[in-house]
Amino acid sequence: MPLSLLVAWQSYILDRESHLIVVLPSLLKVYAARYFALALLTPPIFSLVTRWPASMSDRRRVGLYALGYLPFVCLFATIRWIILPPWLEETGSFGPRSASTLLELAYSTFADVLLLYLVIIMGAHAYTYFVRGQQQEMERLRLRQSLAQSELQSLRAQLQPHFLFNTLQGVSTLIDTHPPTAQSMLHTLGSLLRTVLKQGSGDLVPLRQELEFVRGYLDLEHMRLGGRLAVRWRISPDAEDALIPQMLLQPLVENAIVHGIAPAREGGWIEIDAGVRDGQLVVEIRNSVAGESTPGLQVGLVNVKARLTYLYQDDARFDFARNSEQKTAVARVVVPAFSSATVAGGLVAGSG
Repeated sequence: MPLSLLVAWQSYILDRESHLIVVLPSLLKVYAARYFALALLTPPIFSLVTRWPASMSDRRRVGLYALGYLPFVCLFATIRWIILPPWLEETGSFGPRSASTLLELAYSTFADVLLLYLVIIMGAHAYTYFVRGQQQEMERLRLRQSLAQSELQSLRAQLQPHFLFNTLQGVSTLIDTHPPTAQSMLHTLGSLLRTVLKQGSGDLVPLRQELEFVRGYLDLEHMRLGGRLAVRWRISPDAEDALIPQMLLQPLVENAIVHGIAPAREGGWIEIDAGVRDGQLVVEIRNSVAGESTPGLQVGLVNVKARLTYLYQDDARFDFARNSEQKTAVARVVVPAFSSATVAGGLVAGSG
């Protein structure tokens, strides 16, 4: 309808320059009726194109839309003829409604209406393919997220039996020699497993909660190794509320004890450092290394890398280095320092 005002004004100016008698209000009515008729016909065309869009490979449908112009121009002329009587440019007035004026209205606007019909058809197809493209992209994103979520659940499920098997193996070595210690380890193990079950299927937990689980695991290892295990903590207060994938640190601590401390006759130490630096949560697990350990399957390290990739893409890093000269090893995890309040506020658009 705003377009009808512009076209009516342009026609008025041209008629004035040609010294024709024209009344602006009447001209506005004529073009308003014409474009209103087009407006009424546009939604049905969009509906048809949305349901049956044409393509270059489907010539039959393209031909049907080309033939569809004939009923379109007939309907346009009929609606225009019903709204207002035909406009007679020769006299500058409205003429009578009759079958002849209806036919004259149809073929006199043939070219103009054809151009508008093509514009509507192309606009409907552009809209339809745009919406379909958006829907397909959303479907791909949902599928990708679903696959990533399934992979994350699989990775987490892989950790639990691995952790359980290694712990039970440690308990079995103490059953005959230190039954009370073995019993205490089983009680502590039961508490840890209950903690894992309570955490549910969420991917991220506060670092404070993750460290509580690590402390429980270190208590288990301290029962097994006794004075051979020394633990040092350096946790910055501003890091405790930052979110981290649950059960991410335990495999790294387990790796440090199994391959770095347990093989040493005199034992060793492990240090856990966590802090927020430049908007990132940095967690470092350092441990002493002495003697040679049997190479493992690296389930923990591979699992950590995979989970960080699925959850953070390129926004997280994991590094592991072993210094033979200083007899130390360092596992370093760097993730965005999101807090639970930030996620609840909608500043994080979903992990994974």
